[in-house]
Amino acid sequence: MSGYLIAMSGGVDSSAAASLILERHGDAPVCGVTLVMGFDGDKQNSLDAASVAGRLGIGHVTSDCSEAFRREVIDYFAHTYFRGKTPNPCVICNRAIKFGFLASEADKLGLYHIVTGHYARTAVLNGRPVIRKAADSAKDQSYVLAMLTKAQVARAVFPLGDYTKTEVRTIASEQGFATAGKHDSQDICFIPDGDYVGFISRTFGVEPVSGNYLDKDGNILGPHKGQMCYTIGQRKGLGISMGRHIFVLSKDAESNTVVLGDEEDLFCKSVSLGGFNCQAADCVSDLDGLRFAVKLRYSQKESEAVVHAVGEDSMILEFDEPQRAPSPGQFGVLYSGDILIGGGVIEARGKNE
Repeated sequence: MSGYLIAMSGGVDSSAAASLILERHGDAPVCGVTLVMGFDGDKQNSLDAASVAGRLGIGHVTSDCSEAFRREVIDYFAHTYFRGKTPNPCVICNRAIKFGFLASEADKLGLYHIVTGHYARTAVLNGRPVIRKAADSAKDQSYVLAMLTKAQVARAVFPLGDYTKTEVRTIASEQGFATAGKHDSQDICFIPDGDYVGFISRTFGVEPVSGNYLDKDGNILGPHKGQMCYTIGQRKGLGISMGRHIFVLSKDAESNTVVLGDEEDLFCKSVSLGGFNCQAADCVSDLDGLRFAVKLRYSQKESEAVVHAVGEDSMILEFDEPQRAPSPGQFGVLYSGDILIGGGVIEARGKNE
């Protein structure tokens, strides 16, 4: 197979990506696809993407992935919250939908490469396709690609990796795309108002149940609205006065308790990762004893840590400096220079040292 299937969301980034692919590979088969996910804006996004495809003179199709999106992404998000953890649905969506579901669509069309508007780059390292950070560090999205399989990385193409957002908008404007002035999507696409608990209540019929705040020693401090309503590191909106700033240190879904403490208690020097996905290495044991730059959240700066392999797909990260509020359910992502090594789910934090 050859050719390029371009994920066209109806936004400016995917529109510019399509233009760049046609410019570079105009002699190869190219087709745009818009995924229908069951959102209110699906119809308009499809029309916008079709308009861009028409200006470029390439084919365009729509594909209904709403069932897969509900099963793989929305259910994951809700169930992770139910368990008292902090999900990152974008990471899961990229693996399951944008490079999972789309792979099957590309296969049907006889196309090999899968093109998206992510700000990232690819390279070949020791004969292995790998993901690199984007040239524009402010827009780099490699973190949310950390769970792509090796096979998915091999098919991935990221035309925007060497561009800034301003340059991308210029490309779209010069092409006369209607999408050139579109605003970027914010937060989680299926919860545009940012009310996660409200979404879960409406969608799954699960209401928060009041429980107890505890201190580090297990003493009851007072009632809370339900563990689902809080995040690790939260200070505001707790509804309890302790005479000083107090923070959410941890949560337990089974007992419906939330532990509060001082900010210094949020810090730890080690974190355990599970389900680690190696992209630029054969296995976790190959990483044992090596030092990497690590991000524990998408928006967080990297910190240096040493890997201690403890299982086939698990490790403990020992950081040089204490890390603030690592949250179970989020992803720890490893880098060597600008090369993405892989990522895994944060399972637990070590003790404060």
